[in-house]
This record gives sequence, C-alpha cells and structure tokens, in this order.
Amino acid sequence: MNGQIDYRTALLALVGCGATYAAFEHPSFGTALLVGIGAVTLLHLLMKNP
Repeated sequence: MNGQIDYRTALLALVGCGATYAAFEHPSFGTALLVGIGAVTLLHLLMKNP
C-alpha cells in the first residue's frame, strides 16, 4: 500500500457521508446507518469492474 487513496474509495466515502448526513437531518429518509450503507453498497456495485 503506497498511502494514496483511490478516487473510487474517496467517492464512496463522500457519498456515504452525504447520505448519512441527509438521513440525520431528515429522519423520514430512514435510519441514518441504513441509508449510508445502502448508498455506499449500491455505488460500489455499480462501479465494480466487469
């Protein structure tokens, strides 16, 4: 490991944080952890190499 962060990892972390923040601010979106984990998982699956 060379200490640099991959763009994909940075994007996953950013989307997860944004989704979790939105869920905290608006409880009608669901439980914050569920929303954050769901968003990161979906993005990870969509960006997976074929």
